[in-house]
Amino acid sequence: MPKDAPRRWDRRMQQRLAHGEAAALGELYDRFASLVHGLAHRVLGEEQGADRITREVFTHVWENPEAYDPKQGPLRSWIATLAHQLAVKRLRQTESAALARGGGGSTEELERKVRRASAAARADYIVTAMPAPLRAALELAYFQRRDYRQAALDLGVTEDEARRRLRLGLQLLSTAHDTGQAESPDTTPGYGRAL
Repeated sequence: MPKDAPRRWDRRMQQRLAHGEAAALGELYDRFASLVHGLAHRVLGEEQGADRITREVFTHVWENPEAYDPKQGPLRSWIATLAHQLAVKRLRQTESAALARGGGGSTEELERKVRRASAAARADYIVTAMPAPLRAALELAYFQRRDYRQAALDLGVTEDEARRRLRLGLQLLSTAHDTGQAESPDTTPGYGRAL
């Protein structure tokens, strides 16, 4: 596939949505609903809230296709950022309401919970967005407890290549805690980067 193909697909999808093409929304939903739901569930920790966020994200995309700017990054990142922002906002509202009712905890605990949920959602996004060879190496190392030698055998690559894949995958994952602006409720992260 040509390097520009995903960007062309993103722009074409935006045009189709802007023209009110319901099939485009269905295609977009099929492609990204599990990503949106997974991110929302990771932040909120509950199914109903994740379902609600998923509906809100796709409603927003349908009603505001012009809000996506292809120059800022991929459509996937924009949609993931919307999901993350809405889920964090919902988490803050829910936890703040619990604090107001005297449910214990503090504002600092709430912010720690938001930061942890954001980092976990970002890590999930990074893993699902990384190239398949890196993801496969990390899954072998993490879930199956393989070292780089065993991973090399399982993947059919050299030990050096297995080490390289693991190192790159871990470097990508290490950025999960570098959420920058995403923690502030008053700012919007650039959606050209993964959450």
